Amino acid sequence: MQRLWVKVAVAAVALAVVIVVAIPFLVNADTFRPKLEDQLSNAMERKIALGHLGFSVLRGSIVAENIAISDDPAFSTSPFIQAKSLYIGVETGALVFHRQVRITKLTVDSPAIRLIQSQSGIWNFSSFGNATASTAPQSQSALPDLTIGELKINDGSASVSSLPDTGKPFVYTGIDLAIQQLSFLKSFPFRLSAKLPGGGWFDLNGNAGPLAQKNTADTPFSAALKLHHFDPVAAGVLEPSAGISMNADIDAQLSSDGVALTSKGKIQASRLQLAHNGSPAQRPVDIDFAISQDLETRVGRVSDISVHTGSVVAHVSGGYRLTGQGAVLDLHLAAQELPIDQLEQLLPTVGVKLPSGSALKGGTLTASLAATGPASAITVTGPVEVDNTMLAGFDLGSKIEGLNPFGRKGGGTTIQTLRAEVSSSPQSTQFTNIQANLPEVGTASGDGCVAASGALDFNLTAKFNSSTGVGAVANEAVNVVSGLLGGFRSLKLKAPASSNNGIPLTITGTASNPHIRANFRAMLK
Repeated sequence: MQRLWVKVAVAAVALAVVIVVAIPFLVNADTFRPKLEDQLSNAMERKIALGHLGFSVLRGSIVAENIAISDDPAFSTSPFIQAKSLYIGVETGALVFHRQVRITKLTVDSPAIRLIQSQSGIWNFSSFGNATASTAPQSQSALPDLTIGELKINDGSASVSSLPDTGKPFVYTGIDLAIQQLSFLKSFPFRLSAKLPGGGWFDLNGNAGPLAQKNTADTPFSAALKLHHFDPVAAGVLEPSAGISMNADIDAQLSSDGVALTSKGKIQASRLQLAHNGSPAQRPVDIDFAISQDLETRVGRVSDISVHTGSVVAHVSGGYRLTGQGAVLDLHLAAQELPIDQLEQLLPTVGVKLPSGSALKGGTLTASLAATGPASAITVTGPVEVDNTMLAGFDLGSKIEGLNPFGRKGGGTTIQTLRAEVSSSPQSTQFTNIQANLPEVGTASGDGCVAASGALDFNLTAKFNSSTGVGAVANEAVNVVSGLLGGFRSLKLKAPASSNNGIPLTITGTASNPHIRANFRAMLK
């Protein structure tokens, strides 16, 4: 009896092997190609072309070669997706015994995807399902009631460009996508990861659906986003001309209800730079953000962007608008009495440079700045004020040419108050209504600018304290000039003014190496 069961078992195994070997000969998978093409094309609302089909019993799938999914003709005549192979998991019993194709799984290996965005913000994948939506009765769902157990993309690549073309497309590689229980009518979990240009990568993990019928890009979703070593310039998010760069790690929560997209999270930015003439920060900067955007109007609201360095926090709020040419900003920076000692490392990021060998010690900075215009050519305007700080390592009195033979060198310059109206653009940074109170020297007022090259061009009027060494030297210099000109009174020259009326100063050179000169000649005009 025992041997009988062994024989039965061996016979059953042999029969199974025969069936496995014979099914590919009994089932000509290529005969199902028209039906599969129609079923997939109807589901995607795009023409899908499949090459030769083969059937793998062990994998329970139909293997399609040379796959192509057409693009929206408004964007391109080239395929939206191309792949060498597509594995279509099917119910083997239904296929073999009932000649029915019931898709359970789709796996695409190494596809090449073309993503194109129009000037109005519409993507070439937005029209998936639109044709059905426009013809289906309103009482019925426009999308097919199709559920696929699993959809996977392995090691794909995607090129991202705009219409019309504005430059070289950005290419993303190593794209892996996994969707479980994909449905056009229900929510489904997904996970998407890819490598970014510049060496970064991202991971997006959450739930999406049901699929939006009017615009696939408006499909609601909620997901956690992780970006590592993200360079927004290399990734194509920002143009190099914007003057903004960083290498960032980002943790964020993203959600969309199909009407608005909201994002909230944290950024740790290394080598942060925020201006054309700026230089990267030497230490990482932490940034918290909360942003929302209307998907139809492409108008966004910045609830808050908080920039942290040490215990210092500066806040940015306002809004933006996305256009075919890029983002147009309308933001406001509020910085109230921030400690300069902790803020100093951020000054180079916005283009503020100090004389070589000097540093700010103590005091506070207050600013209320508006950042407006295209992100590629942003203009920053508003008042800036520095109070009760020391410019250590730079003695202003001894640096004034024309006075320094009489001056005394010290360890620095005390700044009781320094305020000005700032207007910064990619071409230059203008300073107007400058008012400075330097107790060891005196006061100064005037205007000036810093060119994009870093060249200084300032014209100030200084009133020196007569009780200080510099003030006494200034008065003595004026008296000397007056005496030299005394012999020319017959020429009816205008009598020179006293230093109490102010001595003109010109500042040229660069911020790192400024040249300050007392212009006595201007006093005599």
